[in-house]
Amino acid sequence: METSPVNDKPAGQTRTLVRGIRPGEWGWVTPSAAVLGLANFVPLLGVVFLGWEVFPILFLYWLENVIVGGFNVVRMATVSPRDIAAWVGKLFLIPFFVVHYGMFTMVHGVFVFALFGQNLDVRGFFPSLGDVWGVLNEYQLVVAALALVASHGFSYGWNFLGKGEYRRASLQALMHQPYRRVVVLHLVVLLGGFAVLALGQPVGALLLLIVLKMGIDVAAHLHEHRKLQDHEEDSAGSSSSKTVRRTH
Repeated sequence: METSPVNDKPAGQTRTLVRGIRPGEWGWVTPSAAVLGLANFVPLLGVVFLGWEVFPILFLYWLENVIVGGFNVVRMATVSPRDIAAWVGKLFLIPFFVVHYGMFTMVHGVFVFALFGQNLDVRGFFPSLGDVWGVLNEYQLVVAALALVASHGFSYGWNFLGKGEYRRASLQALMHQPYRRVVVLHLVVLLGGFAVLALGQPVGALLLLIVLKMGIDVAAHLHEHRKLQDHEEDSAGSSSSKTVRRTH
C-alpha cells in the first residue's frame, strides 16, 4: 500500500519552527524587515546631519503612504494570475481602491501640510505635485524617499513573488490590508508630531519619534507576512493529514 510522506516532527516542535526562525531569516528578523528598518533609519541621519524638524519627517511618512498604496495596486494586479474570476474582480476593485485610498491619502496630506508646514507657500487647499516635489528638494528628502521605494519594492519581490504570497493572498484582503497598517501607524506619528512641537522640537524627541515609528512599522510588517506564511503552512498541514487518512 502506497503512503504519502508525513512530517514526523511533533506538533509542538513544528509550531515552534513556524513561530520562530524560518529558513531565509536572520534570527527573528526577515530580510525584508531588515531592509525596511534600514530605510527607516535614513530620517535619523536627516535629523542629525541635515537638521530636519517635525514637518520633513511627517511629510516623508505621509509620502510613504503613497508608496504603500502604489505597491498595493501592483500586488492586487499580480495576485492569483491564473484565476480568471480574480481578473474580473480586479477590473472593479483596483479602481475602487485607487480612488478610496487616494482620497484617504490626500486628506492625510492636507493635515500634514496645514498643521506642520505653515511656512510653506502651498497654493490651493490640496498640495499639488509641484508642492510635493518642492518639499522633496527643499529638505533634501529625495534619497530618503527612494530608500522607502526600494524597501517596499524589495518586500514585494522577496515576500509577494519570491515566497509565493501572490498565490495565497486574496484580492479582497489586499484591498483592506494597507489601512490596518497605515491608520494605526500614522495616528501614532501625528500625535507624536504634536508632542514634539509642544516640546519645542528637541532633537531627542525627534529621534524618539523616529525610533517609535520604526519599531511599529517593522512589527506590523513581520505580523503581516508571517500571518500569510502561517496560513500556508496550516493549509499544507491540513492537506497532508487528509492525504494520510486517505492512504490508510
